[in-house]
Amino acid sequence: MEINCRGKKLELGKRTLIMGILNVTPDSFSDGGKYNNLESALKQAKKMVEDGADIIDIGGESTRPGHIQISIEEEIARVVPVIEKLSKELEVPISIDTYKYQVAEAALKAGAHILNDIWGLQYDDGEMAKLAKDYDVPVIAMHNQNGTEYNEDIILSMRKFFEKTYEISDRYGIKRKNIILDPGIGFGKDVDQNIEVMARLEELRDMGRILLGTSKKRFIGAILGGVPTDERVEGTTATTVIGIEKGVDIVRVHNVLENKRVALVADKIYRK
Repeated sequence: MEINCRGKKLELGKRTLIMGILNVTPDSFSDGGKYNNLESALKQAKKMVEDGADIIDIGGESTRPGHIQISIEEEIARVVPVIEKLSKELEVPISIDTYKYQVAEAALKAGAHILNDIWGLQYDDGEMAKLAKDYDVPVIAMHNQNGTEYNEDIILSMRKFFEKTYEISDRYGIKRKNIILDPGIGFGKDVDQNIEVMARLEELRDMGRILLGTSKKRFIGAILGGVPTDERVEGTTATTVIGIEKGVDIVRVHNVLENKRVALVADKIYRK
């Protein structure tokens, strides 16, 4: 299936696509402060594309557990100059990682091609969905909730969440093929719940195309005995292979080259 990202095409299903994470923040859990100026951000984005990234995902606010929310104005000031520059110099689509429609609109005006919403179009009163329709862009809709308590089977709860996302997108006339679902590993889930969702990813496959974002997350560190974030690369690649076996279409990662290589091998084995 091909999706149109404001003129840039992505083909889903033929091979696993790699989304490279570019955090232009001082406090993201893995790479905070590394790329929060224009020169370093541009250099890193170009390196990720050279290493095999199909999409560059730009975020201006850390959403790690316990993060401090920043103002809309500050988030826009962080992401817009980077997007303006990268949209002119890169061939791959750029996604904006935000749940604030004002930031998303500024990013789209600056040249972004995809919306990446950690609240699955459910944070506002439909403003993010309206933007997606008005700009005719794909949306990555992530599952999320406040807290880690589930009163029913976790996959059933996630399915209900995504059904609500689809209700919103249908209301605004967004094509369902333009919605990519993200199970939200690390969001509203504890270590054991993340592991369970990973083990049951195929149970979401009938709902739509799936993006998996596990890169260097806490549950990987826990499995590996509490190793720090910079020692979770191998664990991340393991989850990439598991995700591909279970049918995901895109993996969102910090270390593009390593995950690109394991995806090439896993695709050869699992994709028919």
